[in-house]
Amino acid sequence: METHAALPRPGYRTVFALAFVIAFLVHLLLFCLSPMVGVLMDEMHLSHAQFGFVFSVAMISLIIFRLPWGVLADRRGYVSVMRVALVLSALAAGFRGVSQGYSGLLVSQFFVGLGLAAVMPCLSLMVKAWASDRPGLGTGIYFSGFAVGNASALAVTPRLLEVMSWRQVFLVYAVVAAVVCIVWFLLGRSGGSVSSSFRPGDIKLVMRERLVWVLLILLVGSMGCYDTLASWMPRVLQMKGLEPEFASLLPAGFFAAGPVTGLLLDRFRSRRTLVVLLGVTAAAAIALTISAPLPLLLLCFFVIGFTTTGVSVVSLTMPVEEKRLSPYAGTVVGFVTSVSNVGPLAVPVLFGYLIDVTGFYAASLAAVAALGAVIFLGCSRLMR
Repeated sequence: METHAALPRPGYRTVFALAFVIAFLVHLLLFCLSPMVGVLMDEMHLSHAQFGFVFSVAMISLIIFRLPWGVLADRRGYVSVMRVALVLSALAAGFRGVSQGYSGLLVSQFFVGLGLAAVMPCLSLMVKAWASDRPGLGTGIYFSGFAVGNASALAVTPRLLEVMSWRQVFLVYAVVAAVVCIVWFLLGRSGGSVSSSFRPGDIKLVMRERLVWVLLILLVGSMGCYDTLASWMPRVLQMKGLEPEFASLLPAGFFAAGPVTGLLLDRFRSRRTLVVLLGVTAAAAIALTISAPLPLLLLCFFVIGFTTTGVSVVSLTMPVEEKRLSPYAGTVVGFVTSVSNVGPLAVPVLFGYLIDVTGFYAASLAAVAALGAVIFLGCSRLMR
């Protein structure tokens, strides 16, 4: 066991409060679309596929631009990069509310994703600058902001739609983004010199590091498992004859995983052991959901959200603390969080396909459990 005696830099509480709020904003802007599916499809006469592309186009820009933003943040510092990104996100969020027609909505969504793509690399650099001695807690704090933003978008948006139009709702969220942007301009600051010896050619060095690819595969597994189950579990519960709302325990586990896993990371040195424990527990909990009775099923949901998200927290902490990766932390995080989206894109399709083939959910859950076990345990061996 290793206990870090040094304290974070003065002012770190303000910085991490900002990090939490910015992470909250990312999922608020992205997932507020989900409750609008009916009203947008009716007003714009969209098919389900067209509405799906409205969400996907933001994901596409996130995937494309996370690595370039990460390289730029390593070169120029996260403060100035975040300023540009937040201004762009706030403006694009506002244009969603005044967009004329489907094409305008798509363009504004693309630019929302373009701005938000800078957030993950910059948040990791904030942890590196302000709490390099407690990187787990720093990563866990901002990561829990994503869970709160997601839950808020899904809970608040339907209430707002009861009293205003979807355009006004978009404008309300654009005002929230503008406020966060202003706060960043007032309080956002660097933890040190922004000068860097990083050069774009160093990307080749990053790609040669085996640990980068291990972290990428871990994120593919953790994000793929969590997003798949968060998407499909309400349907599974319906097939079980249970209330779909029980699936809300998954994001509850997501939220708790950030600070708890972060504290464990800062107290115990072995990342491999933690990945093994989280991975085995995740696979077992997923498998148990096939036939577990209701009380145990609810516990499994929380555990799944906690363990799969915990693996993500471990994966995003290591680029900050590993000496070989720390000089390129923004680039590494930009790369692995971009490419790892293959998990959330592919695994839900496999889950649905197996239901279509078998007519039941058991094979789908078993496949996700097996996939998680193979990825988490396999990667833990490569972390030696």
